[in-house]
Amino acid sequence: MKRKSKPEKLVKQPNYPGGKKAMDEFIRTCLQYPEEAIKNKIEGAVAIEYNVDVFGKVTEAKIKHGIGYGCDEEAIRLVKLLKYEKKKYQGLHVVFHKTLIINFQLNCAVVNNVKTEHKINYQIIETKNPLSSGSVISYSITPEKLK
Repeated sequence: MKRKSKPEKLVKQPNYPGGKKAMDEFIRTCLQYPEEAIKNKIEGAVAIEYNVDVFGKVTEAKIKHGIGYGCDEEAIRLVKLLKYEKKKYQGLHVVFHKTLIINFQLNCAVVNNVKTEHKINYQIIETKNPLSSGSVISYSITPEKLK
């Protein structure tokens, strides 16, 4: 007995050029952490619902779940910059509904187009095990005290 194959979808979801990795890279490089959120040490995720029209343009972006302090506005700005691949749907004008979650984390904030990162000072201590024969070396990393 033959298995029935699934019928091909008439209408396929639009894809971001380069896929999810390219979209993540775009968001990471274009995200500008709001100064108000930095001052108040706000971190979290903003969920945005938006539509993608037949031409690949983002329309009607709105916040589904926000964290405030300027992060919601920044998330909408980023989503409106997205451009999806154009597709023809046999003359149909199709609108796709999508949801995107943008994470705001202070450890990789971009302030005034300058990426800031937290730095950790540490030292590596090399020790040899006197009980073992051969050349076994273990390393331990301990944080240095900040000056």
